[in-house]
Amino acid sequence: MDLHGIDLNLLVAFDALMAERSVTRAGVRIGRTQPAMSAALSRLRALLQDELFIRGPVGLQPTPRALDLAEPLGHALAEIQRTLEFTQVFDPSKSTVTLSIGLSEHAAFVVLPKLLASLRVEAPGIVLRIRNFDHRDAVISLLDSGEADLTVGVPHTPAGRILSASLFEEGFVCIVRKDHPHADTELTLDAFLQMSHLLVSPENERFGMVDAALGKLGLRRRLALTLPQMYAAPPLVASSDLIATLMKGVVEASGYREQLHVLKPPLELGTATFDMAWHRRNDVHPAQRWLREVIGSLFEKAAS
Repeated sequence: MDLHGIDLNLLVAFDALMAERSVTRAGVRIGRTQPAMSAALSRLRALLQDELFIRGPVGLQPTPRALDLAEPLGHALAEIQRTLEFTQVFDPSKSTVTLSIGLSEHAAFVVLPKLLASLRVEAPGIVLRIRNFDHRDAVISLLDSGEADLTVGVPHTPAGRILSASLFEEGFVCIVRKDHPHADTELTLDAFLQMSHLLVSPENERFGMVDAALGKLGLRRRLALTLPQMYAAPPLVASSDLIATLMKGVVEASGYREQLHVLKPPLELGTATFDMAWHRRNDVHPAQRWLREVIGSLFEKAAS
């Protein structure tokens, strides 16, 4: 049978006729007039090549073919109803849905512990699938393809179909090993320029924001090592003479804080903003909207 020729409303009408055994009452049940129900029954008979319902002494009597169809069609309609209701009503305490989140390296350290603690209480059945990305504009392809329901990372290149909201900011610090010669002195710009630097560049760029700030002053620093993994930087600095400029949160979460000396950068670097982003097509999806609200509330509480 060609499913393209089947009107779902006909199956709804069949289900009502099975329940009421009356064209009039079936019409009332689903909000249709008697002529509309009679027309639906005629179409069903032609489609299924069976009388389906025969008039009897106490209403319509289903044929064997109708009885065979009643249970599987009833289950199918109930499943469709549950599916449609899922997109309108979402109960996190009972849900077992899988939600996908794209996280940059630092965002994973910041977001996941708080989020998992919250889900353990509010939505223990929900499953999270984490996708990693390094380049800020990878969020666009992750969201376009549906590989991620939302992402958290530094701001991407604007795209009208991608919505976003700021979650948190990170300031920058310089780190050296605990017994470094500059550990107990104020870090001057001259001293900063004389040191060997470690550059963290997840996007594999040759220059970072420090280089951009120095470039405005007509200055350059001496790079000794460039690597894409920011959480690899603290242990490398702790065991060398290198200096690195990192987000403060990375240093605190690295596990190497006690082996490092933290210094104030000798030039203004501003802050790094981390955004939560999602595709416009998913803006009103209940489960995804709920997840965004949970993540947003975690950082609203931290800021208050």
